[in-house]
Amino acid sequence: MAETMLSVSNLIMPYFVTEGRGREEPIKSMPGIFRISVDNLLKDVKEARESGIKAILLFGVSGKKDLSGGEAYRKDGIVQKAVKAVKKSAKDIVVITDICLCGYTSHGHCGIVEGQVARVPPSPGGLRRTSKGQGHSIDNDKTLKILSKIALSHAEAGADLVAPSAMMDGQVRAIREALDKAGFSEVGILAYSAKYASNFYAPFREALDSAPQFGDRKSYQMDYRNSDEALREIREDIDEGADIVMVKPALSYLDVIYRAKEKFNVPLAAFNVSGEYAMVKVYCRDSGFGIRDTAADMGKKIVLEILTSIKRAGADLIITYHAKEVAEWMTT
Repeated sequence: MAETMLSVSNLIMPYFVTEGRGREEPIKSMPGIFRISVDNLLKDVKEARESGIKAILLFGVSGKKDLSGGEAYRKDGIVQKAVKAVKKSAKDIVVITDICLCGYTSHGHCGIVEGQVARVPPSPGGLRRTSKGQGHSIDNDKTLKILSKIALSHAEAGADLVAPSAMMDGQVRAIREALDKAGFSEVGILAYSAKYASNFYAPFREALDSAPQFGDRKSYQMDYRNSDEALREIREDIDEGADIVMVKPALSYLDVIYRAKEKFNVPLAAFNVSGEYAMVKVYCRDSGFGIRDTAADMGKKIVLEILTSIKRAGADLIITYHAKEVAEWMTT
C-alpha cells in the first residue's frame, strides 16, 4: 500500500574528477567518497551503470586556480576530458556537468570578484550580486560570460545537460542563448534554481578546495529563512529556459521541494548534499547499535528513509552520494 516508491532511475551519482592516472584520494569528511582520476572514473561509472544508475554529475577538481577561473573552460580541462571519456565508453549514461567558478578561482567565490567597492542592493529577482565582507562585489555580467564559456566547452565535449550553480542573475538565459547560438540546442539545462547559503556544504568545499577566502556566499545564494523567494527564483529559471529545476540542499528544504512541485509541476531535482551524506556516515560509524541492527543495517535504513522522503516531497530526480550504494542494495 506504499504511496511513494524510490527507484534507481530517480538517482544521479556525483563524482569529483581530478588530473592524473590511478588516483583515488579519500575525502576525509565524506567517508566512501573520493577524488578520482578519469581512468578510475570510467571503472566506477561502469559499476554504477551495471547497478542501474543512468545519470552522473561531474565536478572538476582543479590544481590551477586564478582570479577569473580560466581553467574551467579549457577544451582540455579535467571535466572536458572526463566527459569525452565517459561518453566514449558508456554512450547511454546521461552526463551532467556543474557550471560554476568556485572550484577554479583563487578566492573561492562563484563569480568574478571586483575590487574594493560598495555593496549594491539586491536585484529585482531577489538574487544578490555582492559577496559579503570587505567591500568586494561579484560582477554579475562578467560572470555570465564566463559561465557561458564553460557551458559551451562542456557541450562541445559531449555533455547531455549543463547545471549552472553560481546563482548569478540571468545565468540560465545567458547559457541557453550561448548554447543555441553555437548549435547545441539539444543540450539541456538543469538549473540550481533555489540554492541556499547552507551550512551543509562544508564537506563539499573540502572535496573541491573551494571555501571562500573572504566573506561568504550569503549575498548571492539564498537566505535559508525564505521560501517564497525560492518560488520566484524557480519561476525565473523556468521562464529563462531551464529544462529541470533544482532545490539544494534537500533534507532541510522538503517544504520548498513540495511547494515547487505543487506550484510548477515541472521536472524537479533535489540535491542530497555532502553534509547530509556525512551526517549519516559519521552517525553510523560512531554510534553503537544493539544486536538487531549493525551500523551497516542502520545506515541502509536511514538512507532509504531520507531519499524516500525527498521523493515523497516531490523530487523527480535526487542527486546523492549514496546513489551507487543504494542502486546496489536494490539490485541484490
